[in-house]
Amino acid sequence: MNRRVPTWSVPMFFIVGAVSQYVGAALAVFLFTTANPAAVAWLRAAGAAVVLLAWRRPWRRLWTRRALAVAAGFGIVTVGMNVAFFEAISRIPLGTAVAIEFIGPVAVATLGARRPRDVLAVILATGGVALLAGVQAGANAVGVFFALTAAALWAGYILLGKRVADAGSGLDSLAIGMAVAAVLLAAPLLAGQLHTDAHVLGEPRTWLLGLGVGVLSTAVPYGLDQFVLTFISRARFALLLALLPAAAAGTGAVMLHQWLTVAELAGIALVMAALVISADDSVAEDTGN
Repeated sequence: MNRRVPTWSVPMFFIVGAVSQYVGAALAVFLFTTANPAAVAWLRAAGAAVVLLAWRRPWRRLWTRRALAVAAGFGIVTVGMNVAFFEAISRIPLGTAVAIEFIGPVAVATLGARRPRDVLAVILATGGVALLAGVQAGANAVGVFFALTAAALWAGYILLGKRVADAGSGLDSLAIGMAVAAVLLAAPLLAGQLHTDAHVLGEPRTWLLGLGVGVLSTAVPYGLDQFVLTFISRARFALLLALLPAAAAGTGAVMLHQWLTVAELAGIALVMAALVISADDSVAEDTGN
């Protein structure tokens, strides 16, 4: 352990990253008043790419075609996940969306497992998501659908993220991946905004908030996760992931005044319990959204 970083303080860095991640998501919700979720997701990718490229300067590294292809795929899946997540939180509360999409990491953690605790984790996660979906379906079933889509894409993100992590190029690959995704997905993600209200993209406020979303939701939490993982095991990191639904619910309440019902809080608690039970190396692959 680095002498300048006390052992007890390491989880605090994770918590700071989690709060940063969902403050960025709350900023995105503010942007939804003028820009559609797909355009905001692209702004997040572009903002994160600019900051990460300036910070990491990945061109100094020797890249093979395979490594570039994996990084590009990682970036495209990440942006796709962000689009689905933003579509979800434009319709349902932030904490609810985050809890529902955690079924992705739980599914990856328990895939093929036969231990009783894994079965229990799946039951708890399914029950929590069913409870949350039941509460929200009457209000906005589309939002629940997008949260479940984000969950499926998060599972893909974890699997690709493991390949990136195993190659030892996590931050550099994220920088390349976000840059490639921002270029390749610019047309489809911005088409709707250009069609409905193109002048929004000419406003400095839009780009400033988009940059803020990219930095707070991607660059800061991902960088802090990598830092935390140098001090603790991936299994312990997986336990810390259980804090994210609560962090999202708290951020949504404070910044967006999204006060959750007792049923929604119970659903989030079930998902958090499932994450604790299923904590394993396989789910500790970055916080995703």
